[in-house]
Amino acid sequence: MSNFLKILTEVKHPGKGDRDIVDLGMVKDIDRDGSRVIVTLAFPKRRDPLAEYLIGSTRAAIIRNCPDVTDVEVKTIVEEAPAAKKAEFDFSQVEGIKHIIGIASGKGGVGKSTVAVNLAVALARLGFKVGLADADVYGPSVPTMTGTEGLQPLAEQNGDSELIIPLEKYGVKWMSIGYFAQRGQALIWRGPMACNALKQMILQVKWGELDYLLIDMPPGTGDIHISLLQDVPVNGAVIVTTPQDVALADVEKGVNMFQNPSIGKPILGLVENMAWFTPEELPENRYYIFGKDGGARMSEKLGITLLGQIPIVQSIRESGDSGEPAALGSRPDSLAFLDLARAVDAEASKIQD
Repeated sequence: MSNFLKILTEVKHPGKGDRDIVDLGMVKDIDRDGSRVIVTLAFPKRRDPLAEYLIGSTRAAIIRNCPDVTDVEVKTIVEEAPAAKKAEFDFSQVEGIKHIIGIASGKGGVGKSTVAVNLAVALARLGFKVGLADADVYGPSVPTMTGTEGLQPLAEQNGDSELIIPLEKYGVKWMSIGYFAQRGQALIWRGPMACNALKQMILQVKWGELDYLLIDMPPGTGDIHISLLQDVPVNGAVIVTTPQDVALADVEKGVNMFQNPSIGKPILGLVENMAWFTPEELPENRYYIFGKDGGARMSEKLGITLLGQIPIVQSIRESGDSGEPAALGSRPDSLAFLDLARAVDAEASKIQD
């Protein structure tokens, strides 16, 4: 049986931090009858959404490693799991951070992550100590946009637990769930599981002394956002939108979420991304392809600050794909991100802790 248990350590549970089924105590019995093997796996009373995947992986692992086994049967039993305790987190690793700012958007596709990454780099260029936590669990893009894809942070023992050491590049400390997932791997996580994983990406990281920790939040206004904002000491939020009416319609929802009495987080202001198109070779030309000043009108309507307007320049897309943020340069988009960083710092300084 020990040989089979060793083989089954190859079967990882994607929803349990990639712990294997042996470590999780799911393998309850292994019986062999000649070339036939019967494995009994225990699942909680509530059906595991990855059960069929784990059953198939169990069968495949034995067949692959045991040429003399021709038939593998996987039986399942129901074993009610003990009542889950609410995860307790240590907040000591964020005590040395002056400002924790959420970068949010009411909908996807407005360039929120592009703004978050470039704002982090711009703040670092201005001399601030900066970190960024990529909390967009279902679409982590920070590794690609920073040229850190394929790298994996190290861990450091801290008493009975471990601290994750963030990657550093461009003067910014980066942390993303994308560093722990294989390229193209879909993270099939339920809400509570995603929330706890994201809190680990923020609270169990050795950030050190920082002026700013930016949190690139998932788009929308779901339970992940509420849980993060209630359990992580976020000081305020920056809302990203585009000039289009369909994007602006969701801005109000995002603002209302942060200003809800149960959340109560101040809004530093609004960023209008893709405000106009500027050819790199003609920086004075502006083409308002998504409408003009929609963000300015929305910020006035909601009584919040318009922090900046970021133009579309071909270099933004190329820079993001190449892993070199546009904020590193001196083009119109680069200068716009530096202006945005100054505006964010000015508004953050008004927040009373």
